[in-house]
Amino acid sequence: MQLAIANHGTHQFDSAMKGFKIASHIGLAAKDTLAMKVDGVERDLGFSIHESAAIEFITRESTDALELLRHDCAHVLAQAVKELYDDVQVTFGPAIENGFYYDFHRATPFTPDDFNAIEKQMRAIVKRDEKFTRHVWSRDEAVEFFQNQGETFKAEHIAAIPAEEELSIYQQGDWYDLCRGPHLPSTRYLGTAFKLLKVSGAYWKGQSDGARLQRIYGTCWRNEEELQAYLQHLKEVELRDHRRLGTQLGLFHTQEEAAGSVFWHPKGWTLYRLCVEYMRAMNSKYGYVEVNTPQMVDRRLWEKSGHWEKFRENMFTLEDDGDRVYALKPMNCPCHVQVFNQNLTSYRELPIRMSEFGHVHRNESSGALQGLLRVRAFTQDDAHVFCRPDQLIEESLAICRFVQEVYRDFGFENLRVRFSDRPDVRAGRDELWDKAELALRQACEAAQLETELNPGEGAFYGPKLEFVLADALGREWQCGTLQVDFVLPERLEATYIDSQSTKQHAVILHRAIFGSMERFIGILIEHYTGNFPLWLAPTQVAVASISERSEEWAKTVHDQLKGEFRSTCDIRSEKISYKIRELQLQKIPQVFVVGEKEAAQGTVNIRYFGQQEQQTLPIAEAIAQLRQASKPPHA
Repeated sequence: MQLAIANHGTHQFDSAMKGFKIASHIGLAAKDTLAMKVDGVERDLGFSIHESAAIEFITRESTDALELLRHDCAHVLAQAVKELYDDVQVTFGPAIENGFYYDFHRATPFTPDDFNAIEKQMRAIVKRDEKFTRHVWSRDEAVEFFQNQGETFKAEHIAAIPAEEELSIYQQGDWYDLCRGPHLPSTRYLGTAFKLLKVSGAYWKGQSDGARLQRIYGTCWRNEEELQAYLQHLKEVELRDHRRLGTQLGLFHTQEEAAGSVFWHPKGWTLYRLCVEYMRAMNSKYGYVEVNTPQMVDRRLWEKSGHWEKFRENMFTLEDDGDRVYALKPMNCPCHVQVFNQNLTSYRELPIRMSEFGHVHRNESSGALQGLLRVRAFTQDDAHVFCRPDQLIEESLAICRFVQEVYRDFGFENLRVRFSDRPDVRAGRDELWDKAELALRQACEAAQLETELNPGEGAFYGPKLEFVLADALGREWQCGTLQVDFVLPERLEATYIDSQSTKQHAVILHRAIFGSMERFIGILIEHYTGNFPLWLAPTQVAVASISERSEEWAKTVHDQLKGEFRSTCDIRSEKISYKIRELQLQKIPQVFVVGEKEAAQGTVNIRYFGQQEQQTLPIAEAIAQLRQASKPPHA
């Protein structure tokens, strides 16, 4: 038997060998070897290899190690909870990004106050060094076992598995669980670099009519240093949470009476309008015209476009006095086609670039709503380019440049692009998809865009590029899209007259850059921790008087600012240190402090947010400096 072992050459063995012995044979340290891949399939180290194969060992430093550790940590969590609480039933718990969770059924709610005891029990299980042992049981044997254990959820799940399917049961100490594996050799290999983070509600099998469960989340890492780094990252995420900052800075709020919709406060609405004004200016630069279309449209248009079949469950609908059914639009594209179709368009008039800040509604589940990041009512910076096939590459290239310019202006330098090709369920003929995918690839090459394939994730009417930006914490957000569509123009008869006086179907490029205005602003708030660049700050400058004797000069300074800048003036009879502290909490970029000395000299003392530096300038110079610093990038 010949085994090709990654990074260790080829080795010959005369008989079947378990992973443990092979690892020892090539000199791998037992304490750092967690599992292995046999011909690409992950296996326990106790798995016997009987024939020639390619072997790769998973060590603690391997890229696959974290998922394995987190998987086992979920099992150790479940065992610990069962040992501590007699009234608990376990269900399931996988590894997830940065951690793991496990779902439990229990009448008494878990709270974070329970975490210390559970973590202590988990560490005890690790210290006991309990071996993970794999057993193969029949379905009936497994159902009977878990029913006898009082684990009705586990028994119900197993009973639904086909009788001929092999069931893998893992034992750790006296505890058994259904699992495909693989697992670590024993609990000791897990280590103690884990922490429980939160508890939330869940449903059995993810169905809202199923039993209510409790989901305990945790994180797990290779060592204590990685764990502490991640916990520090979580603290930073919490500090940047746009919902907390939205309240602190007076930007917006949400409430149950309008779940999934946003109440914008004056400062938040200022930020919103600044983003819209920026995009309007950029649309004009790139040759777009702006339209506005109805929010409520007859279902027959959605049926014709194909959206009714695809998105019906996410649409809000209502009926009129007759039998007509209307839907609040979940997207803008069919309405833009109606505007295009109102005129007979010559090939010479193309491309037509049409934009809209379109207010749309989608019936998201209440559990998915999250501040500005997931809402039911939102505005898209939507646009559609109607063009000829020979214009497709040039127009796609222009959109790619447009997207890159916008993200740079808002401070996002790191951008990834995913190429999403045809999904299994799609509209349109394969030859149309062939043309669309080829054109989009050629545009990416022309734009020198490096793309990552995102197989099967295209829109149902065409392939798309997904623009993924990284924020200040390195978190990735998919915002912009470019979709090439040959299908909708055929369905909705979007045509132009070609040079031979014949009707031809236009090509539609669907384009969004912010995506959802609400979501993009939420990302902006977290990216900047509410400390926006001067051109975006809802309040750019505040004037603060030191005493009553400088009030008039403070008012004079404010009068010179307020026509040009977003400014405020604080002449309350409070100590200046108190005023400055309050203005700092509001993250106002510049504060002009004025006292008797500044009033006498016609100057202001400038305090910059987040900096120790102060500067005293004549008011004219201070305004000129502010004017230059606050100039928008598109000005």
